[in-house]
Amino acid sequence: MAPAVVGHSTTVYVPDLTALNTMGAAALDGPSGLAARNGDGGVAEMLTANSSKYATPLNDNSRVPSPDVEPTEPSDSDSESENDIGRGLSEISNQRRCQNLKFANWLSERTAKVTEEEVEAVAKNANDEELSIRTLMSKQESQVIIDDPRDYQLELFEKAKQQNIIAVLDTGTTAAEIACVRAKRAQAPVNCVTLVFQQYAVLDCNLDQTIDRFCGEMGCDLWDRETWQKAFSENKVIVCTAEILCQCLMHCFICMEEINLLIFDEAHHTKKNHAYARIIKDYYILKDTAKRPKIFGMTASPVDAHQDPVKAAKHLEAMLHSQIATASDLSLLQSFISRPREQLLRYDRLEYPYDTPLSKHMIANFGDITGFSKIFQNAREATGNLGDWCADQLWTFALAEGEALKIEQKTERRFLSEKENTPVRMLDAKVNRIREAKDVVAKWPSQPLSLERNCISPKVLLLHQYLAMTFERPTEAKCIVFVTRRYTAQALGELFTRVGSAHLRLGLLMGTRSGDPGDIKFSVKQQVLTLAKFRKGDLNCLISTSIAEEGLDIPDCNVVIRFDLYTTLIQYIQSRGRARHTNSKYLHMVEADNAAHLQAVDLVRKGEAKMRRFCEALPEDRLLKGNEYELETALAKERSHRRYVDPETGATLTYNSSLVVLAHFVGRLPQNVDAVQHAQYNISTENKKFVCEVILPENSPLHAATGRPCSRKSIAKRSAAFEACCILRQMGHLDSNLIPKYHKLLPQMRNARLALGSARSTTYTMKIKPSLWEESRGTRPTALYMTIIELKHPENLGRPCQPLALLTRTPLPEFPPFLLYLQVGKTSDVICSSLSTSFDIGGPTLADVNEFTLRIYKDIFNKTFEVNEAEMSYWLAPVYTDWKTRHATTPSPQKLVDWSVVKQVSNTLEIPWTVDTPHNRLIHKYLIDRWDGGRRFFSIAVEPDIKPLDPVPEDAASHKYMANILDYSVSLYAKSRARVSWRHDQPVMRAEKIQHRLNWLDDLTEKEKNVNSTCYLCPEPLKFSALPIGVVAMAYMCPAVITRLENYLITLEACHLLGLEVEPGLALEALTKDSNNTEEHKADQIHVQRGMGKNYERLEFLGDCFLKMATSISLFSRSPDNNEFEYHVKRMLMVCNKNLLKTALEKKFYEHIRSMAFSRRHWYPQGIKLLEGKGHKKTSFEVVKHCLGEKTIADVCEAMIGAALLSSRDKGEMDMAVKAVTIFVASSDHCVTKWADYYPLYEKPKYQVAEATASQIDLAVQIEKDIGYHFRYPRLLRSAFIHPSYPFTVEKIPCYQRLEFLGDSLLDMASINFLYHRHPDRDPQWLTEHKMAMVSNKFLAAVSVRLGFHKHLRAIGTNVEVHNREYVMEIREAEAEAEGARDYWTNTKQPPKALSDIVESYIGAVFVDSEYNFAEVESFFNNHIRWFFEDMSIYDTFASNHPTTYLHNLLSVSFGCTSYRLMASEIPSVIPGSTTTSAIAAVMIHDEIVTEGQASSSKNAKIKASQNALGLLKGLAPLEFRRQYQCDCETAAQGKEEKRRWLGREEEGVGMMGSAI
Repeated sequence: MAPAVVGHSTTVYVPDLTALNTMGAAALDGPSGLAARNGDGGVAEMLTANSSKYATPLNDNSRVPSPDVEPTEPSDSDSESENDIGRGLSEISNQRRCQNLKFANWLSERTAKVTEEEVEAVAKNANDEELSIRTLMSKQESQVIIDDPRDYQLELFEKAKQQNIIAVLDTGTTAAEIACVRAKRAQAPVNCVTLVFQQYAVLDCNLDQTIDRFCGEMGCDLWDRETWQKAFSENKVIVCTAEILCQCLMHCFICMEEINLLIFDEAHHTKKNHAYARIIKDYYILKDTAKRPKIFGMTASPVDAHQDPVKAAKHLEAMLHSQIATASDLSLLQSFISRPREQLLRYDRLEYPYDTPLSKHMIANFGDITGFSKIFQNAREATGNLGDWCADQLWTFALAEGEALKIEQKTERRFLSEKENTPVRMLDAKVNRIREAKDVVAKWPSQPLSLERNCISPKVLLLHQYLAMTFERPTEAKCIVFVTRRYTAQALGELFTRVGSAHLRLGLLMGTRSGDPGDIKFSVKQQVLTLAKFRKGDLNCLISTSIAEEGLDIPDCNVVIRFDLYTTLIQYIQSRGRARHTNSKYLHMVEADNAAHLQAVDLVRKGEAKMRRFCEALPEDRLLKGNEYELETALAKERSHRRYVDPETGATLTYNSSLVVLAHFVGRLPQNVDAVQHAQYNISTENKKFVCEVILPENSPLHAATGRPCSRKSIAKRSAAFEACCILRQMGHLDSNLIPKYHKLLPQMRNARLALGSARSTTYTMKIKPSLWEESRGTRPTALYMTIIELKHPENLGRPCQPLALLTRTPLPEFPPFLLYLQVGKTSDVICSSLSTSFDIGGPTLADVNEFTLRIYKDIFNKTFEVNEAEMSYWLAPVYTDWKTRHATTPSPQKLVDWSVVKQVSNTLEIPWTVDTPHNRLIHKYLIDRWDGGRRFFSIAVEPDIKPLDPVPEDAASHKYMANILDYSVSLYAKSRARVSWRHDQPVMRAEKIQHRLNWLDDLTEKEKNVNSTCYLCPEPLKFSALPIGVVAMAYMCPAVITRLENYLITLEACHLLGLEVEPGLALEALTKDSNNTEEHKADQIHVQRGMGKNYERLEFLGDCFLKMATSISLFSRSPDNNEFEYHVKRMLMVCNKNLLKTALEKKFYEHIRSMAFSRRHWYPQGIKLLEGKGHKKTSFEVVKHCLGEKTIADVCEAMIGAALLSSRDKGEMDMAVKAVTIFVASSDHCVTKWADYYPLYEKPKYQVAEATASQIDLAVQIEKDIGYHFRYPRLLRSAFIHPSYPFTVEKIPCYQRLEFLGDSLLDMASINFLYHRHPDRDPQWLTEHKMAMVSNKFLAAVSVRLGFHKHLRAIGTNVEVHNREYVMEIREAEAEAEGARDYWTNTKQPPKALSDIVESYIGAVFVDSEYNFAEVESFFNNHIRWFFEDMSIYDTFASNHPTTYLHNLLSVSFGCTSYRLMASEIPSVIPGSTTTSAIAAVMIHDEIVTEGQASSSKNAKIKASQNALGLLKGLAPLEFRRQYQCDCETAAQGKEEKRRWLGREEEGVGMMGSAI
């Protein structure tokens, strides 16, 4: 069934007449209401305390989205044990799956409860000022339910069932209720947006059919056929503006035969080219009578102009193809509606208009300024009508700070539209004179306000006296004063605020359109708010223009005063209808002895009487005779106009609709900053007829079209538009519904950075050895390069250690120092010095070095390798401790090696012991247990008082054999021990057992710190190694050191693969992932790999910012015609994780990512065969794989950009980072390889290089004075201060949005540079939270005011100006009261965004003007921003008070809980066809949802959910929290740590205390 359409310039259509017969008559007073939900939602993002981020788009037929189950991410292998430490990842993943399922089930149930009633209930409790118009109208909608229709309503209802009628009834007789009583079952079109909401409110209360409302503010004109058909099919009644219905019919989204009932509110507008008339003439009358819907019109009078009432009534009947009907007994209406008593208020004769002294002065000095002509006229008229004081007020209004600027802008616009050869200095002179005029008015002595005739007119004086009597005492009376001119309302409002009575609460009500200088700008929302205050009694008197006469739902008034008399009958009837209160008065203010005034009053009264007689004389059964003739007469003028009906859909193009279609097409074209983005119509004369050519923007596929000759200019314009539309349809640029095929890109990539999740993991191969080793093997070297490895603080080791040389076939790069943990509380950096020159090495010497290296493997690490010098990757050799001094005098690296030690070790398998060996040769030796690879010792001293068969001393470390010291010294098993005998006369040595160290790169575990290493040994069972203890001490650290060096080399290979020169330390940091969820800075890290050094997260934070800046600069330079939105989309396509991942996979970047900590299994050299030791049976090298999330790989790409940036920081350049961006984004939108390449891409737009006006130059001079930067292009600077609301045609300069886009990224970079280097130890979470303060709208708006930028903003619109003014006052007060506190800006309300935008756009302008000199950006930051953030601790609260951060700290720190998640999902919008979504979030603690939050986005929903959780949890004691939520996280964490400490310790090899083997 088709719906009904209602309208007051709203249209209602009804599905079928059976439904119509079940309807009663209902009043249509206003706009439409809530729309049905539609659309699919999608999971946004889930933040967890112990899990990864992920975002998964969902499509679910049930309308309720549910999060996907996250795949299991395999565990990284542990460096020392095959056993997983703590809770396994599969266990965690299973828990997450359960949590996801719980959330999905909860979400399904919860979404079903998010009803329209709940939304409205929330709206009713909200502050009116904060509500949208739609919500505000819903909150104030009429709740009157029509249970008992009145007799005259039923009478008209019965007539409406039989035929088309126009109900003519007084305002206040609730004609709209007849539509409901007819429609307690129907629908309608209306005349304005506000009425859509108002009519909907009444219908929604009184109809049991589905009903919806639509207006242009909802973006309905952009909907497609499918969306409209869905809206029509789901609703029986539609309330909309007439223009909406007209467009739907034009595009054939709905056909006239699908509508059963059309209800026209304020039907007297059906004339000429009004949308009501277009609906009838273009669509209704063309259908066969049987296919036409019923029509029900409503009006207080068919006359709305100076014409004969009867003739007007007949014309209206013809146009609407309906009969006028009214109650059969009009006297019955008096019992239902109170008629006011009408009186004349006579005031003394007014003075003839004249010029006040101020006006005379202005005329004499500025009378030639075109922009002042209207002010001169209004001020002169006001002297007679209002008086001198009010007339002078008009000058004050018109030349106030903002208004004078608008006159300047109009003057500039007029100048720029003239011929281009007009000298700019003429414009400058005009602008300067406007400013002089403003100063004159500002300094003119104000006339004292008094209630005397020399100050105010008799008319105003009489009004004052009457209002003073009415509101002398407290009263509930309400009054409306009707005026004709907006300036009259404004002047009276100003006057009565100064001299009104104590109980007079005055307000103004005007239309939304303004034109004269000084006019108050009134938005639809302001109208609604004003009427709401009037209804509640906050205001009791309104001074209103004609806006209050018609349609708006205004409360019954006690007094209505016509300060300015009506000009038409309908104005009289409708304004009188506002006085509906019992004993109300309607006052006509007339001038004494003014015949014209008395005639006007008499005319409307006689016209009403004549109209009444006409209606009373209407026969009950009359037919529509003559109406077709009248309609034919009305249509005759349009017969010559062409029509186009699309053969596919039936969409109809007419002369009138072609203007709308063409404007819509032009609006869809890509924006061009140097051109006016609208169609231009040029009209010429040809054979006494008008011919119009329409010229479309440069980027249109059709440049121009010419219409046919016409007798009128307006028709010629329509003919050209019609011709252009027909050609565009032929070219295929309009579809079959006449909708443009040029569609602006939707923000499909707005969540591109969330498109990849770390939970989506894949197994990749991981390089464990640098390619350098394999590439250099295969031949016996004849020359070697040396890298010397030593401790910066060897004394912290607690024993002597000797530097070692790493000998390689090719030179190694310089490596940065890195930290080793030597003893408890003792650390030292490892210094690796790579020497640039090689030294020759012969065969015997190489053999000695090779043997020395293999001996280290054998004696220290219990590994025996084959002798194969050609396949060795590197060699080790001892170096003199004073090698630096020797190197200074002896350039040859060969002289630095202690060859005597090398020779001794290579020639001595072990140092023999006999009973005759002197005791002093037994100490400071490296001892090896021949039968236990895990027992190694350093001998300390000989104990002469202890014998081999003595009991083991109590301070000795435990051993499995403890019978005596000799027994303690032997590790043989029992059977073997029985076959061996030992000397009992050998000495006893005190020694230190070298304990296992899992990882020198990590701090000692608690077990390692508390191990007893004292031993007592006999020398005979032990092997005395030939390795000096200094070499041994250093060699024990070699596995960790070499592993780190190999990681450096592997990550440098990744850089070379990309063609990047990056410092080794930064390269490794960029490629290090040390846990399964490294990126979750506030979550418990899963499978942490200890001792890997810095991970990629800080560099990723920096690289992400540079990536944003670099791509922004490139887009700004390469695509000057794109708008800000297109920039965002293109940038997101480049920087999104999906794009970065693609590049990384193509280059196998994953192989170089370091995700595993040190492991003994992997550090040993490849190429030579292992003969003895664990693993010697393996026949091939191990292929190592690791599991990486897709997002991790993308993050590492950004980290590499950050590393490239820092690598060239000392040179003061950013070329390497620019090159890295080009490599990773792999896009034609960014193809530069150095910073200097950016600016040549930028082609200066015409507006930038055009000649600047005086005002533009003056702006540049002011900025240079205040800021210190000299602009070479003043027009570029002007662009930085032009608000999007400001017309391009004024100065031919685009708004600041493009510069803001650029400046935003530049400011981000400057801020992050400061934070990154100022706080080197802070994690990205902290940096992000504190950066929020630096780039927040709140802070930047404060900077804007501090620098005076707000004074230069050019905008059009009351809201922008008012909000800016209020904020400026507030921030200045906050600064004055702060007494030097730098965070004063945090204590203000949220500022207007425009103020923060112009700071970013100014930075962008400076950058462009300085030819892309980033130093200028940093200079601005240092001079004007840095001061606020020298002490970042004052903003800890600003960051921590963010609800989600606060909640995390509360749960993890205060309560020690780790099992919690903050989850969110999008839910469908309640507006049909809307691209916006709402979202719902939940806080889950130990698998139970405890709070939720709803908002327009997932981000805000999480904030609300966090706020609600804080309200629940704050104040709980930790014990109470654990009891209430059954939290055992702290206990589990302690057990996990204990298990981590003790598990996986038994492994081959030995080491000194803390050794990594």
